[in-house]
Amino acid sequence: MKYILILLGVIVLWAVFIYNGFISLRNRAEEAWADIEVQLKRRYDLIPNLVNTVKGYATHESSAFENVTKARSAAMGAQGPTKEHAEAENMLTGALKSIFALSEAYPDLKANTNFLELQRELSDTENKIQAARRFYNTNVRDLNIKIESFPSNILAKLFNFSQKEFFDLADNDAAQNTVEVKF
Repeated sequence: MKYILILLGVIVLWAVFIYNGFISLRNRAEEAWADIEVQLKRRYDLIPNLVNTVKGYATHESSAFENVTKARSAAMGAQGPTKEHAEAENMLTGALKSIFALSEAYPDLKANTNFLELQRELSDTENKIQAARRFYNTNVRDLNIKIESFPSNILAKLFNFSQKEFFDLADNDAAQNTVEVKF
């Protein structure tokens, strides 16, 4: 009888330990996603300033500005770490590359301090987004491994813990290729 109680106690402690581990991993993944959202919001806020600065120099490049505006709206409308959100962010990255490529054709724009500062801030934000994405994906990987691993997968099913989706921005070939601008 004594051994049965000890075994039951060990099983209960094990279950509590595993459950708390799931909670910790899930909360870390959610926190990491919140970090990505903060950086994405910063990016969305910088884009109109960048577009307005470039518009003054490249007034006849309206299609590039429209593409950035559409891509920004699509990215802002996407929710959660989904494949659709990653694709919208990739489209925005590609559209931004076209804006930066315009600076090559306009030497005055390239020397404009506002443009250079916005470009620097946006580059810094892109680096922070990538770091936050890596942190998020690491936490998602850890959670998903625990959900799939035996014997913790038993408790994962019992308490309805589900795998989270990775947030990969590198899936889109267009976002990885350099932008070609023709005049």
